[in-house]
Amino acid sequence: MTGGSGYSATLSARLLTVDSVPPGFTVQIATVMPSDAGDQRPAVDVSCSDMIPLLSATRLTGTPSAMAAATLSYDADPDWPWVANEVLRTYAGEGARRAMTDLRTFIRRCPTVVVSSGLGVGDRYRYALAPGPRLGDDSVHVSCSTTSGSDELEWDSIVVRIGTTLVVVQEQGNKPGGDKYLTQLAEAGLRKYQTTGS
Repeated sequence: MTGGSGYSATLSARLLTVDSVPPGFTVQIATVMPSDAGDQRPAVDVSCSDMIPLLSATRLTGTPSAMAAATLSYDADPDWPWVANEVLRTYAGEGARRAMTDLRTFIRRCPTVVVSSGLGVGDRYRYALAPGPRLGDDSVHVSCSTTSGSDELEWDSIVVRIGTTLVVVQEQGNKPGGDKYLTQLAEAGLRKYQTTGS
């Protein structure tokens, strides 16, 4: 059995595929969706450390009516492939617009986070709303980097709203400097979404 809560095979058909990404990328379609944050927004006294999934756009506020996701990887460096996720989320009403507004609000509230408990104590996360391509009806480039000891990794995301849908492409812990792939994939993901479906 495939498909967690909110998973949509119809929406999955609008994800990037090998023939719609730049040469050298592989695509693996997910069949189980993690849940998003729902309508409960973090109270002002919630620690920024507890908000990392929301700050990084791994989770968004609201409850999508349908979701689909894929993992995209590129073997630019045989010792360290460049990896990203593409996630499509559709919402009822103003859900997509609210999710983007909340994301911007959270990042302004918590630009720097030091993990205070659990896995990765002491790791430092930095978040910013970075310059990026203007795509769809609204878009935001979330700059996210983590420092653990002397190692720095990037988890940047580009979130694009087209009507009631969000197209999200997010780096998965890559070495700094992979933004060119992120932008290419976000543009390709938007094109694929716009040219498929009803």
